[in-house]
Amino acid sequence: MEDPELINQAIASNVRAQRAHRGLTLDALAARSGVSRGMLVQVEQGRTNPSVSTLTRIASALGVTVARLVEVGDVPVVRVVSADDVVTFEQEGGQARLLVGADSPMILELWDWRLAPGGHHDGDPHPAGTREMVTVLQGELTLTVHGKSHVIGAGDAVLFTADRPHRYANEGAEELRFVMSVAEPRDVSDQ
Repeated sequence: MEDPELINQAIASNVRAQRAHRGLTLDALAARSGVSRGMLVQVEQGRTNPSVSTLTRIASALGVTVARLVEVGDVPVVRVVSADDVVTFEQEGGQARLLVGADSPMILELWDWRLAPGGHHDGDPHPAGTREMVTVLQGELTLTVHGKSHVIGAGDAVLFTADRPHRYANEGAEELRFVMSVAEPRDVSDQ
């Protein structure tokens, strides 16, 4: 696994570069992302370990994937990500592992999630047209999208529009593990 300090520095550099490429000020990125200017300063200076939610909001505002923000090096034509290099986000009640991602020609991410019994993750609405696909490997997922809950069992899969509030929850007695892919259309004005 990559050194956390190296990842924080990569995030700092990548956020600064993406913001500069788009000609955005810190205030403009704060307004677009809903992340405070102070937090953005900390991220760009590598002084914080931002949460998945914070990185997702910044990435969406910049029109890139979370994978692009945590990327340590250049992306070759074929990119093999070894298990040791997968970026893991620990959070209360579980962990999310960003296995791989791309941002051209569309934004794609592949995640491996684990949630302990009682654990949950609240997903912020993604840009319009974003879809998420989930397959449950173990346990039972309670997926709530825009206030309506759906139970997805082991071996089942679901596709949903993720441009509205959504929640992944483990309301069962055993660990929940699921794989999720996110497909977000590129904002042509950012190309």
